[in-house]
Amino acid sequence: MIATNALYLVDSGGQYYDGTTDVTRTVCFDPPTAEEKEAYTLVLKGNLALHSLKWPDNTIGIQIDAFARKALWDVGLNYAHGTGHGVGSFLAVHEGPHGIGPRLPKLSAPLEANMISSNEPGFYKAGAFGIRIENLEVVTATTLKYNTMLGFDTLTVAPLCRPLIDVNLLTAQERSMVNAYHQWVCQTLRPRLEEKGDQLAVAYLLEHCSPV
Repeated sequence: MIATNALYLVDSGGQYYDGTTDVTRTVCFDPPTAEEKEAYTLVLKGNLALHSLKWPDNTIGIQIDAFARKALWDVGLNYAHGTGHGVGSFLAVHEGPHGIGPRLPKLSAPLEANMISSNEPGFYKAGAFGIRIENLEVVTATTLKYNTMLGFDTLTVAPLCRPLIDVNLLTAQERSMVNAYHQWVCQTLRPRLEEKGDQLAVAYLLEHCSPV
């Protein structure tokens, strides 16, 4: 049942000439409760932590899974699903050999440059609500002070739900990351929406991409 007084989680995707998409967003219609905002923001913190992580060669998904869960673990919460999966192109949207999660041996392949993985921490309260934030990320090489490491670049261009973000739970660095992401999303999507004359979508975009 979709109702204005409940969170709405949509896991969507499609197959296009330039790749396969898999994106999950959670939105609200009525003002959210404090519990819903806290849970959403903790999930967002996990998504940001995994996105900004840097790791050495031969690292497997089970080694980095906890970074996406720490903010939830810090308050005694967790989620049962895996944090990330490989994505094919015109093939399976869940495609190995790599993945991010707590289980072996399925996740025994190292994360390598040019692999695509989802980044999708979440939280589900039985009988109440569900939250998930999923972006697709491509593994890239990054030159740091001493060595070249691997990290993620985001592929998914979709706004977060601004009313569900509790800014007080974000660090200054996390706020900066959210604002930079939303600036990119707005710059990418706004011209396309305006070209189509979809003013309602433009208004939605501007509202949810407003700075935190």
